[in-house]
Amino acid sequence: MTPYRCCVPGAGGSKGEEFHKTMTKPNRELEVVVVANGEFRHPARLMQLVDRADLVVAADGGANWLASQGRLPDLLVGDMDSVGSRVLQAMKDRGRRLLNRSPRKDETDTELALLEAAAAGATRITVLGALGGRIDHTLANVLLLLMPQLEGIETFIFDGCSYLSVVRRKGEIRGQVGDLVSLIPLGGDAGGIITEGLEYPLHDETLHIGAARGISNLLTRPKARIAVGWGNLLVVHTPRRYLES
Repeated sequence: MTPYRCCVPGAGGSKGEEFHKTMTKPNRELEVVVVANGEFRHPARLMQLVDRADLVVAADGGANWLASQGRLPDLLVGDMDSVGSRVLQAMKDRGRRLLNRSPRKDETDTELALLEAAAAGATRITVLGALGGRIDHTLANVLLLLMPQLEGIETFIFDGCSYLSVVRRKGEIRGQVGDLVSLIPLGGDAGGIITEGLEYPLHDETLHIGAARGISNLLTRPKARIAVGWGNLLVVHTPRRYLES
């Protein structure tokens, strides 16, 4: 199987020094961070995820924020209508991979970035900068969690405070007692829901689209379990330490 190669800056040497990691898919875990072009609250928390990622993919203008933090993505994808000219030139100078797409396309830049992450063999994807800014993009980015190409890949949106993910059949939430958890049906009703480890449990019940019953639950143990009989369930997990800060 062909190895997937990427450049990672600033590791094992002076600032800006590049080296290649060779990752054979699917024989190892591959953690990918996708950087969209929304808002970036709590940048130190976000950069912790960027720094430990095996591969960083920017969706067009998401590269601007990375550059402001002293980083460049390993891969930049989009129609390049938002990325700054200096950032684009730096990508070219350092030999980073660019996938330039026509602005007349069916997919958003973030969707294209997620497709590239999945094609690279990602086992875990965290999307930064997916929320805030234009409300249409925010809503669309949340719905991207339902992409069939992401099924079987742990995929999260993280805004610096909360983690968003989708449970299609079974899922776990790992955190601390008192963490805030909301369960929201996505794309229609979700039923046959069974939960363990939450303050307000569900016993083979249905959450209906348009109702807010699943908002503001709490973890009662470090690991909660969720099973969904049918439908899709959006999980919003906000660690208590972020609420307190």
